[in-house]
Amino acid sequence: MSPADATRQRLVRAALELFTAQGYHATTTPEIARKAGVAEGTIYRHFTSKQHLLNELYRAAARWATKLVAEADAAGATPREKLGELGKSLVAGAAREPAVTRLFFLDRHGALLDEESRKTARDFRIALEGVVAQGKAAGAVKPGAAELWAAVWLTIATFAMERVTTREWASDHGGIAQAFDAAWDAIAAQPHPAPGGQADGRSGEPA
Repeated sequence: MSPADATRQRLVRAALELFTAQGYHATTTPEIARKAGVAEGTIYRHFTSKQHLLNELYRAAARWATKLVAEADAAGATPREKLGELGKSLVAGAAREPAVTRLFFLDRHGALLDEESRKTARDFRIALEGVVAQGKAAGAVKPGAAELWAAVWLTIATFAMERVTTREWASDHGGIAQAFDAAWDAIAAQPHPAPGGQADGRSGEPA
């Protein structure tokens, strides 16, 4: 890694930690520079502004999350297994890099995000909706918009990630499995009742 690349990485890490610990607006460029061990002017050799730095961080986090969806999609045999794999990866990421997880999933940036950042966020949502849509096609996910059920699943997943990022839960806490079971149950199709009042299990997936 070149000295310039190493400096950029220090700036990225410093900004990421400060933005997620005390907020974007409360963080100043002198603080970022001081934490990174460089002069304030060095920031502007790598980023045009503090907002540009935030967007670079956000896009990297969004691409990481989208990659996890792709990996889970390839690893699982059924939609439930794929979402289960995704949940495990998101929680592992939250334990390993809590600031990255917080920046993308928990913090709200609104008008600070540029169009490229909004596109990377859409890419993640579309990828997740694709896995949910597979579940709909297989009869395992409730009828309705895949966008809605993806949002429901992600809301519960975000609850688990938030607990891990704040260290309230370890990555092996029992509540995590319960959260992802609840996330699946919230979107899973109900089994059709078979003759005699027993569920035939054709629409859902085994627990």
